[in-house]
Amino acid sequence: MKLDRFDRQLLNLVQDDAGQTSEQLAQQVALSPSAVQRRLRKLKDAGVIVRHTAILEPRKVGRPTFFIVSLEVERDRPELLAQLRTWLAAQEHVQQAFYVTGEADFILVVTAPDTETYDALMARLAVENPNVRKFTTNVALGVVKRGLTIPVPLDEMD
Repeated sequence: MKLDRFDRQLLNLVQDDAGQTSEQLAQQVALSPSAVQRRLRKLKDAGVIVRHTAILEPRKVGRPTFFIVSLEVERDRPELLAQLRTWLAAQEHVQQAFYVTGEADFILVVTAPDTETYDALMARLAVENPNVRKFTTNVALGVVKRGLTIPVPLDEMD
C-alpha cells in the first residue's frame, strides 16, 4: 500500500494517541472527519494498523517488574524454532520477543507481578522447550523510555 502525506500524518497521530476522535484528527491533518475515518479503515484493512491498544502506568496496576531476557537455543532447526516462537507468543507475561543476531537467539521483555511468577514462567519455558540451552535475566530497575511508536516520515522514502 502506498502511503501519502495524510496517511503518514494520521499514523503518527494515532500512534501518539489512538483515542482521538475523527474530528480531532481531522483538525490536525486538514481533512474531513469522514475522510479520516475512511483512511484509518483502509490502513487497518491493509494491515498497516495492526491493532489499537492502551499503555498502562505500571504503578497504577500493581507495579509489575520487567525482566529483559537473553535466550539461547541449542539448534537452529526450523521446527524447534517455530515451536518456541509459538510458545512465546502464547505467554501473556512475554510482552515482546525478538529473534536476533549475536550471542543470544532471542531477546524477551517479560513483565510479572513478582519474581515467583517470573521463575515459574521460566521453569515452564525450560521444560516445555527442550531446545532452550540457557537464558540470562536482567531485572529492570527503572524505565527510562517505554513505547511502541514507529516514526513514520511525512515524506516518502526512496
